[in-house]
Parts: sequence; C-alpha cells; structure tokens
Amino acid sequence: MEMEKRISLELRNKTPAEVAELVVDNCRSSDGEVEGLSDDYKELEFLSMVNVGLTSLAKLPSLPKLLKLEISDNMIVGGLDQLSEKCPNLTYLNLSGNKIKELSTVKPLQNLKNLKSLDLYSCEITTLEDYRESVFELLPQVTFLDGYDHEDNEVPDSEADDDDDDDHTAGPTRDGEDDEDEDDECSEGEEVGLSYLMKDGIQDEEDDDDYVEEEEEEDGVGDQGEKRKRDTEDEGDDSDGDAD
Repeated sequence: MEMEKRISLELRNKTPAEVAELVVDNCRSSDGEVEGLSDDYKELEFLSMVNVGLTSLAKLPSLPKLLKLEISDNMIVGGLDQLSEKCPNLTYLNLSGNKIKELSTVKPLQNLKNLKSLDLYSCEITTLEDYRESVFELLPQVTFLDGYDHEDNEVPDSEADDDDDDDHTAGPTRDGEDDEDEDDECSEGEEVGLSYLMKDGIQDEEDDDDYVEEEEEEDGVGDQGEKRKRDTEDEGDDSDGDAD
C-alpha cells in the first residue's frame, strides 16, 4: 500500500490537526520521500515510518510538537539536518537499520537540544572504533545510545518508572499499615486455629468417652443375654430331672 493512501486510512475520520500519533509501518514510498504528510499535522507527537523505503527526509513537513520519530529499516544515508529544522523538539529518534556510515552524518543532530535517546543499531556506523564513546562525545545531550547509557545501564521502562512512582507516593505509612494488618490477621488466625484445635480435642475426647460407654453398654447387654441363656438351660435341666 502506498504511504499516502495508508496515512489517509489512519486518519479514521479525524482531521490532520487532531492526530497525535501516526503509525504507517511497512507501507511504501513511491520515490523514497515522505508522502501524504503536511504542516497540518501540527499536533503530531509520535510518528512511525518503519520499513517504508525512505531514502531522504527532505519532504518531511514541519512537525513542531513531534517528540518521537521511528524511521528504522529504511535506506537513509544522510540529510539529518532536516530533523532539527522540521522537528526541533525530538526527544527520541530511531535510525536503526539505515545506511548511516560516518560520525559526520549524525553531527547535525547536535541541534536537537532535547534529544535524549538515539538508536543507530544495525547501521554501519556502529562498526567504527570507539563508536559509543565518539557518539556520546559528539552528542552530549544524548543520554541513551542503542538502549544504553554511558555506563552501559539499560534504558528504564517508562511504565516501570510510573509503577515505582506510585509505590513511592504511597510511602512507608501504607506499608506499615499493611504489616499491622497482616500481623492482626496472623494473630486472629492463630487464635482461631488454637481454639479450633482445642475444640476438636475436646470433641474427640467426648467421642471417645461415648464410644467407651457404648462398648460397656453392649458388653452389659451381652452379659445379661448370656446369663438369661444359662438360666433357661438350667431350668430345662431341672424340668428333665423332675420328669424322671
């Protein structure tokens, strides 16, 4: 699908001025240029054009609010000065998988004063000696290069950071309350458990007593039956004797 048609579909009944995010990955630019975008996309903050056949950024429109630009897996060899002119507020730029070979090619990115994260993974420039040190020196505003900072610490996940912030907001008071609740639950559980076991023990003893009493009663009934049987036999013997 051609890029211009894909962008038209992605609007989904919105006007260009209402679009904040636009993803047109894997469509096709007919001449290697950006197509279908205009200065009307003035509210655009995130733009992704991965694997669309770009060779140039010359026709990129002015996008003053653009913060994140994904243009990996294209055939861009230079012309990055267009980015500082058209997207001066970029904080994240992914150029992975393009045809960038020299440090001089990325030098124009010095003018992107807010650029914090830059990806050049799978570009030929990464094979240069002291590649990381040279890029960090050339672009001092960049904090993360190919996902890692100067000390090889991986870029933190923004969602994880938000979760951490929520935990910090809760503070130690909440943790203390949770601990107290858990202690109370444990204490109640122990009390209930002990009383339940004691009750079971008492019940078992009562059941044992009942069982013994039942056995004694059965034994008593059995003894009485044997006694009656012997008395009956004795009476029979007496009757036989009298008859003789």
